[in-house]
Amino acid sequence: MPIRPLSALTALLHVYIALRLLPALAVLTPAWPLALLALAVSAVTIPLPFLSRRIERNASTGEVLKWVGLISMGWFSSVFVLTLARDAGLLLAWLASALGGLQVPWGTLRPWTALAVLAMATATSAIGFLNARRTAGVKRVEVPIRGLPQALEGFTIAQLSDIHVGPTIKSGYIQRIVDAVNGLGADTIAITGDLVDGSVPELREHIAPLAGLRARHGTFVVTGNHEYYAGAHAWIDELRRLGMKVLLNEHVVLQTRNVRGAQTDEELFESALVLAGVTDFTAGHFDAAHASDPHLALYDAPPLVHTRVLLAHQPRSAPLAAAAGYQLQLSGHTHGGQFFPWNLFVPMQQPFTAGLHRLHDMWVYVSRGTGYWGPPKRFGAPSEITLLTLVPAKA
Repeated sequence: MPIRPLSALTALLHVYIALRLLPALAVLTPAWPLALLALAVSAVTIPLPFLSRRIERNASTGEVLKWVGLISMGWFSSVFVLTLARDAGLLLAWLASALGGLQVPWGTLRPWTALAVLAMATATSAIGFLNARRTAGVKRVEVPIRGLPQALEGFTIAQLSDIHVGPTIKSGYIQRIVDAVNGLGADTIAITGDLVDGSVPELREHIAPLAGLRARHGTFVVTGNHEYYAGAHAWIDELRRLGMKVLLNEHVVLQTRNVRGAQTDEELFESALVLAGVTDFTAGHFDAAHASDPHLALYDAPPLVHTRVLLAHQPRSAPLAAAAGYQLQLSGHTHGGQFFPWNLFVPMQQPFTAGLHRLHDMWVYVSRGTGYWGPPKRFGAPSEITLLTLVPAKA
């Protein structure tokens, strides 16, 4: 949406919030103009991240504008949703009063619920900011694979997803993630898309610490939808320059046993793992040659290598992946909803929101993401660095 209509819409929503909350708040406290001031600041600053390139005179000014606008966006989002919830609750109370004769203490209910909306939005925004800016914690997940060869028992994959290097996520944030991942000693590292929110010239220096990721079998990346917004081809070249392997509907065979130690070809194949990656589910809309295809990603894969893992940014790649014969799909995209109540809407688009799930004979693990998108805010959906360990399924 163009910036002017978007600014007009958010301004009108701020007016709605003011009309619904401020008269009731004025009954409760003489400090109600502070709420009016907060709403005015929010309405004015939300467009700033979109205007910063046009009005900034130096880099530091632009950064401040982005931070202020994005923090306001997160706060406003919660105030708006809670105001709608308050209005719905007041409507139900009115119906109960009109139809059921329930005595409702309106003089108390209206002002205190208005105060509760602003207090809850502010508290969740403050907590959400701290949650978003901390280094993601390590989440350890065991994935039981039926028929897992002994040589692959305990094989570990460190998954990063949805870091969104961009307006408020810079090189220092990335370096902390790299240090945490390297401390895990994973067999391989998988980055399941939405790594960036900007062009290569803008973000090259901030993405650079990822070149320091270390794992026995290296780092593998698949594209997410945001890579296509930012110029996927340029980013693919840049990530390869940094030493990462970008999987575009293709696979690699990871050999976990020393070739010389294998007694037979069967042993050699059983000790290997096929790691495949597909382009984003929507990539074909941006480039027909990048249309996502889990079957194509297995083209010419050794048929005797039965353990197959797919990296796919969006969980909705799972039905095709299960049909193609993978045992595990690693995804992201959802952010686990990032902050309440948006987590309630994710199932409208994706089959899974977060965590480990079963689809037919395949496991799907959906990361809540290692960074965040837009407002620096996470509430009820903590960020994560995931360490997945392959274990044999119990009979």
